[in-house]
Amino acid sequence: MSTAPQRNQPDMTADRDWSQAGFSTRAIHAGQDADAATGAVVTPIYQVSTYKQDGVGGLRGGYEYSRSGNPTRTALEEALAAVEGGAQGFAFSSGLAAEDTLLRAVLRPGDHVVVPDDAYGGTYRLIARVFGPWGIEHTPVNLSDADEVLAAIQPGRTKVVWLETPTNPLLGIADIQAIAGHAQAQGAVLVVDNTFATPYLQRPIELGADVVVHSTTKYIGGHSDVVGGAVVVAHGAQLPVGLQGPTGTTSLADAVGFHQNASGAIAGPFDAWLTLRGLKTLGVRMDRHCANAAAVAEFLERHDKVTQVIYPGLASHEQHAIASKQMSGAGGMISFRTGSAETALAVCSRTRVFTLAESLGGVESLIEHPHRMTHGSVAGTALEVPDDLVRISVGIEDVADLIADLEEALR
Repeated sequence: MSTAPQRNQPDMTADRDWSQAGFSTRAIHAGQDADAATGAVVTPIYQVSTYKQDGVGGLRGGYEYSRSGNPTRTALEEALAAVEGGAQGFAFSSGLAAEDTLLRAVLRPGDHVVVPDDAYGGTYRLIARVFGPWGIEHTPVNLSDADEVLAAIQPGRTKVVWLETPTNPLLGIADIQAIAGHAQAQGAVLVVDNTFATPYLQRPIELGADVVVHSTTKYIGGHSDVVGGAVVVAHGAQLPVGLQGPTGTTSLADAVGFHQNASGAIAGPFDAWLTLRGLKTLGVRMDRHCANAAAVAEFLERHDKVTQVIYPGLASHEQHAIASKQMSGAGGMISFRTGSAETALAVCSRTRVFTLAESLGGVESLIEHPHRMTHGSVAGTALEVPDDLVRISVGIEDVADLIADLEEALR
């Protein structure tokens, strides 16, 4: 079995440079040339664990074992890097596997992390309850206040500033460019979870982020049929100041690649293929998600049973100006408050088009109660979410049906 990642894989786009092409052109073509052997226009599923060698060490295209490299996964990783504007992409078996691998690559016992005060519950659980006993401390802060982020950074100890923007589930917006300056001045790595916005609406690397993470289960996969995660590293990104990676370099991409192979939580070939298929239509789906969500948010804001609507596309959102500056659309996620936990639970149980379920970003609309569902793991902590909060993932159905469904549930 391989003990080190084989990154000398063939450049699948050597005959074309997609870097200057538009978003959807990159999503459809980067890393995805027609198959050389058959001319197949869709990347095949290389459902294989090992590869024949032409003599000892004679690897064809750099492939020896599918944990270290698989052509289907390579295509996905190249496409993800292309759409995010990064140097190198890495595909994982889940979003949390991606986060875990990245954190192991950049942290050591005694280090400190700045996290959102309304982070995704799974991310907070990983940092607080898995990395906490390993000797990692964290400070939750309001990431919409760049000065508060700066005050939370501990010089010499803070190695990661972790952003979600928009956050999950309160849809807070962080000024990526401003916080990037603070983090990098202190030698810390700036990580941005871009799951909600997607690279179609927001590209954090262009705003100064060192690395982007995704749960590709969500909008990139887009059809609620595959679980996956991704890390995309910026060109020239380095490990936190003073840290050398396991390969003997300070390259962040080298360290992530080593840990991806060493830990092994990689995306399987079929999962990679499904995710790659979803990525091709991300642009057209996000246009519909955004249009539907804007109409639903405006309906909810007018409804007398709703006490607050939280959506970055509304002028009433506290960080609407920042969202408009760094995002090309407000996305498909909306949270709203109903005034009581009982009402929130009743609304969640009464919809018929919106399905009561965790997760988000699929073509179908979903509704959930974060306090009891996705964010139950942060109950009783500084990250506890209001019990009257409802979160909806607005799908691509006919918007009139979505509004009628919510109107009936609220009635």
